[in-house]
Amino acid sequence: MNFSGKYQLQSQENFEPFMKAMGLPDDLIQKGRDIKGISEIEHNGKHVKLTLTYGPKVVKNEFTLGEECELETMTGEKVKAVVKMEGDNKMVTSFKGMTSVTELNGDTITNTMTLGDIVYKRVSKRI
Repeated sequence: MNFSGKYQLQSQENFEPFMKAMGLPDDLIQKGRDIKGISEIEHNGKHVKLTLTYGPKVVKNEFTLGEECELETMTGEKVKAVVKMEGDNKMVTSFKGMTSVTELNGDTITNTMTLGDIVYKRVSKRI
């Protein structure tokens, strides 16, 4: 399955507690809470380019599935990680005690991030 496309955030659960746990300052959490972020994905074979736009904040990550890469987190920190495909519709990665699962079903992408006992879930639709 190919993840390529542009997706806009439709709903999210546990945004504030997750961002606090990630170390994001309260003022940025308040600003980011109501932004309907846009995710743009270019998926070509094992190569993936991901651009996340949240208002003025833009995070760009580029990686090859199954190979170690450097990813930028929402806090701007750079981390080493390996993004793997599970089945044909899930991308999974773990870093710094956090696990991220991005699942594509039709025109909907669900991203579930788990840090300790906090589960942050984002649902985005293709635009």
